[in-house]
Amino acid sequence: MKIELVNIENKKIKDININENVFCIKTYPDLIHQYIRFQNAKARQGSHKTKSRSEVNGRAKKPFSQKGTGNARQGSSKPPHFRGGATSMGPVNRDHSFSLNKKEKKLALKSALSSKLLENNIIFIDTFDIESHKTKNLNTKLSKFNFRSALFVYSENNINENFKKASSNLPRVSTLSHKGINVKDIILYEKIFIEEKSVDKISERLL
Repeated sequence: MKIELVNIENKKIKDININENVFCIKTYPDLIHQYIRFQNAKARQGSHKTKSRSEVNGRAKKPFSQKGTGNARQGSSKPPHFRGGATSMGPVNRDHSFSLNKKEKKLALKSALSSKLLENNIIFIDTFDIESHKTKNLNTKLSKFNFRSALFVYSENNINENFKKASSNLPRVSTLSHKGINVKDIILYEKIFIEEKSVDKISERLL
């Protein structure tokens, strides 16, 4: 499939070919949702914890005699119903992540990209190289695209230093390597700007 390639000032340069099996497939909202759940669960620390009976301060011996006091029998001062006692069935350190197989991950990513392209929210750019590191200059160029939030996907290990510095002061604008592209970021940002060199690398990863 042919699609328009523009420069940083939103002027058409040429048409490029994109893989229809990556950017033009049927979308699966349930799979996209599952992938986001997978990402969120994996990001959780799971460090929430309360003390059990073996960990709270207190004596393990009987607090008073079995009979003759008029109280209910007790074997320790650490149970949950005592002041300063343990928490009953409280949270413990755990791993919240769950597995998602490779085919599901790839299909979810392709679904998210296809959904964005269908909404005309993916823009293919020749390069992110700019001459100035001034935020004002970059903001003037990007204003021609009219977006509320944007993710810039670059191809090399390091994005152009001037672009990195200039974009760092723009609200709701982020940069990401093509190696780190994921469903959550694709859905989170309104516009996705993909550098020309990244197109084939993303296709290779998802096929």
